Amino acid sequence: MKKTTLTGELMAEFFGTFILILLGDGVVAHVGLAPRLAAAAYNWNTIVFGWGMAVMVAVYVAGGVSGAHINPAVTIALAVKRGFPWGKVAPYVVAQIAGAFVGAFAVYLIYREGLIAAGMPNVWATGPGNVMAASFWGAVSPADIAQTPYSMFNASIAEFFGTMVLLWGIMGIGDTKPSVGGFGALLVGLVVLSVGLSLGGPSGYSINPARDLGPRLFGALVGTQGLFTGLYWLIPPVLVPAFSGAVGVVVYDIFIKPHLPTE
Repeated sequence: MKKTTLTGELMAEFFGTFILILLGDGVVAHVGLAPRLAAAAYNWNTIVFGWGMAVMVAVYVAGGVSGAHINPAVTIALAVKRGFPWGKVAPYVVAQIAGAFVGAFAVYLIYREGLIAAGMPNVWATGPGNVMAASFWGAVSPADIAQTPYSMFNASIAEFFGTMVLLWGIMGIGDTKPSVGGFGALLVGLVVLSVGLSLGGPSGYSINPARDLGPRLFGALVGTQGLFTGLYWLIPPVLVPAFSGAVGVVVYDIFIKPHLPTE
């Protein structure tokens, strides 16, 4: 049986994260730029379903080679509690951020004329001023979006719990893998869907440092304003998930793992 190499794993992480952002930021751009045919035509639900399906496709494509972490929070958590080699953590994270950056470039190519016409809005990253916030709150202008009532601290709490739930779902799916068969990727996508529907409002649910940072870097290069104002870009969408994913696995191992049935 042919063994995967680190190069192959990194290529899979790059390509999987590329797909994640191509479809995930793609649905954000679609919702943000689409004509408003009716109030319910394009909204938060459209975005979170799109992101959930983006995760599913990415995991199906890359899972057989690298395990489809496609998320530094997952990579770090698996290194903390599941024996993933620490020497692979930095290369995986770099590949994930690079894949996210290139995925954002592909979204730009697909929606370029609409983005230019709209003044290059933030379809790239979470937080204040992004199109997802407008879809969630029904805001129609940057001034309206600025009135949303969640602070950076509150957004950090949302990211903390959202990322923990993501890891709980991943751990649970992994521990019941024989019974879920080939539906694991779909189930991970549904976990992301659940996080977005239930916990995504305060922050836009990054729950993935690469998902946020790679496209944010690209967005700044093409002229989207305000992406690196203050420290919001660093704390809720990057540092908090990187930490809380590992916490999530520790909590899972305390409350669930010791009580699973054994063969």
